[in-house]
Amino acid sequence: MASLSDHPGEQTAPEPIKLVAVRETPLSLDEVFRAVGDDSAGGTALFVGTVRNHDGGADVDALGYSCHPSAEAEMRRVAEKVVAEFPVRALAAVHRIGDLAVGDLAVVVAVSCPHRGEAFAACRKLIDDLKHEVPIWKHQTFSDGTEEWVGAC
Repeated sequence: MASLSDHPGEQTAPEPIKLVAVRETPLSLDEVFRAVGDDSAGGTALFVGTVRNHDGGADVDALGYSCHPSAEAEMRRVAEKVVAEFPVRALAAVHRIGDLAVGDLAVVVAVSCPHRGEAFAACRKLIDDLKHEVPIWKHQTFSDGTEEWVGAC
């Protein structure tokens, strides 16, 4: 659905980046999925990252995420790169910070595109680049009492 521009008779494409956020509250799959609903898209890919109970062969007792103040802006920059590379109709990305429990949702991203292959590829690019480029850090506490900081979510 096109929106009216400032010039009569002209229409502009809607903004495909629907939701980008860093939150201290639990994440909602429904919110992210609804954000990327688009009648022109034939495929929607959704990725959910959850807190697992182990890492590198060690049992994880606690996990927390923290971020740099620029994290949300960096998420948007990554989203813009994905939109420039793929025929994205709608995109959403939300990352949680703070203390999380095993099984909690840590990150939810979704992308809608004209076809499933494009949606899968764009979603993979989005989560991979978020993981490597956005300044979000994971602090893990293991059952043996050791701790580990992991950079860029």
